[in-house]
Amino acid sequence: MVFELTEEQLAVQDAAREFAQKELKPGVIERDSKMIYPAEQVRKMAELGFLGMMVAPKYGGGGMDSVSYALAMEEISKVDNSCSVIMSVNNSLVCWGIETYGTEEQKQKYLPKLATGEWIGSFCLSEPEAGSDATSQRTTAIDKGDHYLLNGTKNWITSGGTSNVHLVIAQTDVDKGHRGINVLIVETNWDGVEIGAKEDKLGIRSSDTHTIMYNDVKVPKENRIGEDGFGFKFAMKTLSGGRIGIASQALGIAGGAYELALAYSKEREAFGKPISKHQAIAFKLADMATEIEAAKLMVYRAAWLKDQHMDYDQAGSMAKLFASEVAMRHTIEAVQIHGGYGFVKEYHVERLMRDAKITQIYEGTSEVQRIVISRNILKGQLYVPIFGANFLEQA
Repeated sequence: MVFELTEEQLAVQDAAREFAQKELKPGVIERDSKMIYPAEQVRKMAELGFLGMMVAPKYGGGGMDSVSYALAMEEISKVDNSCSVIMSVNNSLVCWGIETYGTEEQKQKYLPKLATGEWIGSFCLSEPEAGSDATSQRTTAIDKGDHYLLNGTKNWITSGGTSNVHLVIAQTDVDKGHRGINVLIVETNWDGVEIGAKEDKLGIRSSDTHTIMYNDVKVPKENRIGEDGFGFKFAMKTLSGGRIGIASQALGIAGGAYELALAYSKEREAFGKPISKHQAIAFKLADMATEIEAAKLMVYRAAWLKDQHMDYDQAGSMAKLFASEVAMRHTIEAVQIHGGYGFVKEYHVERLMRDAKITQIYEGTSEVQRIVISRNILKGQLYVPIFGANFLEQA
């Protein structure tokens, strides 16, 4: 079992940490408070290659592994989760989905723009009545011969107001249920695409989350990804990889809150000594450090499995479930350690606490992750957490 990061991975981690501290931290409170889209910060992320990290170089990407991507997501998420969710969707869902399942023509047309940040992508699955139940798609794509006629509404779309291309999950044949679902590449400037108002959210407030309406949008047949009826499988497999990105985000949130709480506890004095010297606070810090380390191993391992082309579905679900729960618990503790100052925006931890909540919800709620995990173990499969291999043994 090898736990050491490569020189290349460490370089990515260092670059992401420096970028987050120098470029993202200044102004992050104002962007969050006023819901200002981080246009300049996203542009700089693109220049550093963070928007197409895993895309092959021949399509304009960095050709990096999933572990490097997880490391970069973690460092950026310690500071600005509005930026990291834009990065996550563009990498994990849009670029990965097109590169893995798209035709060569689709890759040549869209990936160079997406990987370099010239264009931003959105993943359009959720609907007013289809969130966790992704099979209940009301958006339809009616086959008109040489094109599909797309109609419907998508909710909670990250980068919905700024993206140039959408991956839209839509029902083509209702009678076939989930086997009648397709995924279509839709460009924002096409006739019939309408962007709703920006959502006023609890956290990740400067990322632009919108409802998107499709009204008789003509989508060429060549913009369907995969065979007819492949859309549901595409969504599930893409989200499975996306969970590693969100687990990395949750890990970063927890780590960022812990680092702030640790530093504050060494400076703040009460009863004649730093509060870190009081057992009540020292034990909180010990619990935070332990659970964050455990989450880190789970997240990195899930990313490693993906890089080895091994089954990572359950590992990703476990990592996202645990890391998001850790993020929520320990951002609350970070606020508590800061006392009254934790309730003030200036100290950053209240923002990280608000950001943490969404990691338990999007790309599969904690409840959905427990369904995925429990189904596997109830089938008689015992998950053996060996870092160097993906063993499934019969219970």
